[in-house]
Amino acid sequence: MTDAEWTILERLPPPGSSKGKGGRPEKYPRLLVLDAVFYVVRGGIALRQMPNDFPPEKTIYAIFHRWAKAAVWQHIHDALRDRVRVRAGRKPLPAAAIIDSQTVRGADTVPNSSAGYDAGKKTKDRKRHIATDTLGLLLGVAVTSAAVQDRDGAYPLPSIVWLPGGGWSCREGSRSGSGSIAATLMYRREFRK
Repeated sequence: MTDAEWTILERLPPPGSSKGKGGRPEKYPRLLVLDAVFYVVRGGIALRQMPNDFPPEKTIYAIFHRWAKAAVWQHIHDALRDRVRVRAGRKPLPAAAIIDSQTVRGADTVPNSSAGYDAGKKTKDRKRHIATDTLGLLLGVAVTSAAVQDRDGAYPLPSIVWLPGGGWSCREGSRSGSGSIAATLMYRREFRK
């Protein structure tokens, strides 16, 4: 990670204990922890295959898991997305979103209880529903059984895509030939000044 990237991300992960009760100082710098996580993600490798320059794998996993439970990764993603939107001349909070879905085959380890059959595409497994803003930046993802209809899979997304200070209202858009739904979410502010 470059110094410029670190200055943006430095304040985002919570220091020390996520419960705010203090505790002993961190043994490893957060920059080194983030570098280790990004190294694993970028390389697509297992944690135990990390070089010895990084902290131990169990430490990295424990911090990653603690940050995931505290929604730190979501916070980092949202902060970076807002920054990209402002640089593009947009407001940080999107006014509209586009939802689409795709049926994907899962690994052999996916249990049959969470898999389903998409009759439209004649495919068995899971379906991912993705919401993006008008710039194509990710707002939310929901993974369901492939048996869930596209219009029904869009309804969990507004709770994922909830924005502070307002709510989402969802209305169905048009269907494309492949059976996917393009739903438009219209953002309405609860508190207008």
